[in-house]
Amino acid sequence: MAETSIEWTDATWNPVAGCTVISPGCTNCYAMRMAARLEAMSVSKYVGLTRRSGGRSVWTGKITLDEKSLELPRSWSKPRRIFVNSMSDLFHGDVPTEFVWRVWLVMKETPQHTYQILTKRPDRMGELTAKLPTLPNAWLGTSVENSEYLGRIDELRGVAAAVRFVSFEPLLGSVAGADLRRIHWAIVGGESGPKARPMLEGWVDEIEAMCRKNGTAFFFKQWGGKNKKAAGRRYRGTTYDELPVLRM
Repeated sequence: MAETSIEWTDATWNPVAGCTVISPGCTNCYAMRMAARLEAMSVSKYVGLTRRSGGRSVWTGKITLDEKSLELPRSWSKPRRIFVNSMSDLFHGDVPTEFVWRVWLVMKETPQHTYQILTKRPDRMGELTAKLPTLPNAWLGTSVENSEYLGRIDELRGVAAAVRFVSFEPLLGSVAGADLRRIHWAIVGGESGPKARPMLEGWVDEIEAMCRKNGTAFFFKQWGGKNKKAAGRRYRGTTYDELPVLRM
């Protein structure tokens, strides 16, 4: 387990590492920078997962399955919210179905924890989870960075889950046409890092209004920018840390 500063979770668990860039939200992915750093520190799990391109580290598409990490949650007795695969995507096409099933088994057998699984591939999430039990401690979500990818929310809505959530991070454009029906939680955040793209307050206003209309919990993570700590995470003078209500 890795303790984390991610505001909406308590810890990260990475039985898979590595990914593939598939949409604009991936361009400045923090996990690519972190994977390159860990490879430079001779952490074998991250060898070959990134390459240098255009002055930055980008995913090569290689995936590493970490058998040792797979069993870690069984040793954690204290209940935690756990972000699954912060350094990858569990539903990447090269993650074997059998390995996803094994991740599901660990989650099923550690009910003291709440698992948060975020994907940019909700189509595969729906395909695989249709053959798996719906776990009361597994929250399933997708990332949407602008209006071009609103279809991911429609895919997610068809997935059976105790909690369905959308991460609008990095929010790169208006998502005014989003449909948050049967979406229990929305996380909103601006991009951070040396090449961060700006997030407009009006885009956040649109999402907050949608959440109120649909009864969706609203979590404002950060404004982002080159110095995200300086920018802070207060929206309209308030810190929004709303969490979803379990719907099982």
